Amino acid sequence: MSGEMPRLGLGTYQQTDRETCTESVRRALDAGYRHVDTAQSYGNETYVGEGLERADVDREEVFLATKLGTDNLAYEDVIETTEESLDRLGVERVDLMYVHWPLDTYDPEETLPALDEIRERGLTRHVGVSNFEPRQLEETRDVMDSPLFANQVECHAMLHQDDLLADAREHDYWLVAYSPLARGRIFDHPVVAEVADEHDATPAQVCLAWLLARENVAAIPKATGEHVEENFRATDIDLDASDVERIDAIEEERRVVDFDAAPWYASGD
Repeated sequence: MSGEMPRLGLGTYQQTDRETCTESVRRALDAGYRHVDTAQSYGNETYVGEGLERADVDREEVFLATKLGTDNLAYEDVIETTEESLDRLGVERVDLMYVHWPLDTYDPEETLPALDEIRERGLTRHVGVSNFEPRQLEETRDVMDSPLFANQVECHAMLHQDDLLADAREHDYWLVAYSPLARGRIFDHPVVAEVADEHDATPAQVCLAWLLARENVAAIPKATGEHVEENFRATDIDLDASDVERIDAIEEERRVVDFDAAPWYASGD
């Protein structure tokens, strides 16, 4: 791999209550997580930063990622809003800055060189993209000088993303799975329930263990309360080849994040 990333992280999407978000981050880090994911558009970077401060874990031990909002992708805006994100997070740099979506102000010829710039300035260790399709990934490699570190996409047992994962493996970067539990819609699937029962585990733990069994994949489930620790125990589950194959064979396909302007509907022209 082009670089190391803790493979199970905490997602913070929709965590806009200050205490809930801050405590979830603190709780996750104290439970053993070392990867926290946020975004400018989540409106909670300040709370995530407070959680980092509250936890009994050194900043240097935490892989911290955030994402550029779709209105902030012009060259100067990338640089300016990256600095604003660092201020909100209370850090000197992040470990990974993503382009959240290739939409709105996204322009490869402006946005991608700006990612090179923030990396050269030391504002971020790595740069990545999110919700990019194969055509856009190829364009990224053509335009951007920095190594592509990750593509964050929806990925779970009902959306395997085999084409995007093949691209990640071929070009040596991470596929980071958001909504890895399909917002709970996968829990009642008979295959998942059966494997969970066999391992004396929860369906959530099995879904995460399946993702972690896939090469080049990391996962960032969001959680609060006791689900924070419950999800982390997925790292203790060792699925055997037949377990993985059964989940691989699930044919139902369902996105939980979907809208008309999404990149997967865009023309290749």
